[in-house]
Amino acid sequence: MRNALLTILGILLLLGVAAIALFAWLTRTPEPAEPPAPSAGERTVEAAGMSWRVREDGPAAAPAIVLIHGFSHSLESFDGWAEALSDDYRIIRFDLPGHGVTGPHPDGAYSNGDTAAQVAELLDALELDRFVIGGSSLGGLVSWRYAAAHPERVAGLVLVSPGGYSINNVGDEPVEVPVPVQLYLRLAPDAGIRMATQTLYGDPSRLTEDRIAQIGQMMRQPGIGEALIARLQQFTLPDPEPLLASIEAPALILWGTADTVVPVSHAPRFESVMPHARLVTYDGAGHALMEEYPVETSADVRAFLEDIGWQ
Repeated sequence: MRNALLTILGILLLLGVAAIALFAWLTRTPEPAEPPAPSAGERTVEAAGMSWRVREDGPAAAPAIVLIHGFSHSLESFDGWAEALSDDYRIIRFDLPGHGVTGPHPDGAYSNGDTAAQVAELLDALELDRFVIGGSSLGGLVSWRYAAAHPERVAGLVLVSPGGYSINNVGDEPVEVPVPVQLYLRLAPDAGIRMATQTLYGDPSRLTEDRIAQIGQMMRQPGIGEALIARLQQFTLPDPEPLLASIEAPALILWGTADTVVPVSHAPRFESVMPHARLVTYDGAGHALMEEYPVETSADVRAFLEDIGWQ
């Protein structure tokens, strides 16, 4: 009997040690990734108390389009659109605070209101006058908030599955960030990035290995994991309709019917409340619409830009 008890205690001790070791491994601080080599048209711009990674494509004197990426991604999200549109337009992209090479905000200010105000300061620093602004998911939310606050500067609005209406019980107050989500954002493991990114595509076969590696590299930049967690801890989705209804600029709303992040049922709500909005849906496409179908979506954006006659 005594030997059996010792054996059981020994097994429990080993399991306890294994659990502690697993917890220590899961919560370890990962090695930061090296930043990518700067591309042509890339520079650092000082604004809102920090240094922003900014990239511009296309003729400097051409009509300007500002494109803002979504949560946990970077300016590379709009590579396809930049390639398709930069022959006739000045395409301006940047990594948001707490993302990519821009890095964490020094004050940890990541609320949606803070971010929209920070972007406004960046666009002031870029000395932009009147332009089209757009974005995907979080970037779309920031874009329409900017358009509501600065109507005199916004010639048009392009939204790809934008945030706005309540999802995952997020409303006027933030919700607790689950521990597994915190671990994923802190560690950015290859398998987790692959799985998470595949859910953003209606057709995962369109997702490339290079894109998976690129996202991982950006999520592993110094301090980014903790910044992403902090953003979620500050993230709210109050009723967007008073602001959306005030936006007079023409708006193009693009949505994939297989979006598993922000449901396509939100799309007609945006279209109905915004005075001059037009909705285009893509059958079977997912949340990362501009990445999954860059040719088709950029063609719709080009037609919209030509139609609003703002140049």
